[in-house]
Amino acid sequence: MKRAMLIVLDSLGVGALPDAERYGDVGADTFGHIAAWCARGSDAGGRGRALSIPNLTRLGLAEAAATASGQRPAGFPQSTIPGSRHGCSRERSTGKDTISGHWEIAGVPVLFDWGYFREREQSFPAELLSALAQAGGVSGFLGNCHASGTEIIARLGDEHIRTGLPIVYTSADSVIQICAHEQHFGLQRLYDLCAAARLLVDPYRIGRVIARPFLGSSPANYARTPNRRDYAVPPIAPTLLDRLQDAGAAVVGVGKISDIFNAQGITRSLKANGLDALVARTLEAFTAATQPTLVFTNLVDFDQEYGHRRDVAGYAAALEHFDTLMPALLAALGPEDLAIFCADHGNDPTWPGSDHTREHIPILATGPALTPGDIGCRDSFADIGATLAQWFGLAPPEHGRSFLKQ
Repeated sequence: MKRAMLIVLDSLGVGALPDAERYGDVGADTFGHIAAWCARGSDAGGRGRALSIPNLTRLGLAEAAATASGQRPAGFPQSTIPGSRHGCSRERSTGKDTISGHWEIAGVPVLFDWGYFREREQSFPAELLSALAQAGGVSGFLGNCHASGTEIIARLGDEHIRTGLPIVYTSADSVIQICAHEQHFGLQRLYDLCAAARLLVDPYRIGRVIARPFLGSSPANYARTPNRRDYAVPPIAPTLLDRLQDAGAAVVGVGKISDIFNAQGITRSLKANGLDALVARTLEAFTAATQPTLVFTNLVDFDQEYGHRRDVAGYAAALEHFDTLMPALLAALGPEDLAIFCADHGNDPTWPGSDHTREHIPILATGPALTPGDIGCRDSFADIGATLAQWFGLAPPEHGRSFLKQ
């Protein structure tokens, strides 16, 4: 029985793409800059200890990064032959957002331009906010700008509680985020407002509406809760997930995967909060499989908690912690099993601003039946989907080229 786990280390880019200039990201390198910061002494603004990720290193993450950027990351001298199929990939999709990255991984590149709210202030059209206020039964909104989620809660949380007005903000992604206090505003009321927004932003070609609930009593302790919910447009064509379901396989989405695909092609969705819980749910689904199964997991913490917050130390610590969880994942692989670790975009914590960065992603594939080897730099994230299609015995997809045969 074929099984596979596909684990996305959300935002772990490995060096700017050739078209990064278009996005203001020339020189961005999420993994490389984290590694460099770790290896630098404290007198040079670093922590003075190389990034310690032995399991990711054995699978070839440093080699993947070197292929993408042309140089080995600091603290990772050539020492061992990687034990995986390893390499990197360019993104064919436009933009640098979550939906585009995941859809392309699943075989559907986004070859059109999403709509964006590009103005830094007064970001949303007045007619959109007016229609949304009427649909949601509110008299207006706070924010209406580009912002970091944690910053805007600290800045506007008190006024939100006092006035009852939801907070709306956006970023460089094709997204509108709506933030409200779970108790003072109500969680279901926030979800209903976001569902209404999903319908209203379709003419603007917006990829996601995100509900961002928070709790707390003051800026000192306001914190977003795990009850985030994404309202995404459905994929524009059948993905690998749909094809697997049609072939009788199960697809288990762990974390925000179901939201990203609007539940299309998902047999079962498992929610969890934090790296430990997400890995535990992945193992739970994988070991419980009684039919051919893909377990597709997004590890959002790297992006949400550290990349967007420009927290280099936190990102490094999270990578090191995840690395300690990897042996359990690898030990679960049986003779007919495959594990692929990758990313969906970059989010360089040393970069200006708080947005994603346009970068290559690493691809690390391993399993008892898979011979290690260098797969080079792939032309599309869709090669991951094509590889999984071949693994499960499906016909080659329209996009992507399998790296099972080298």
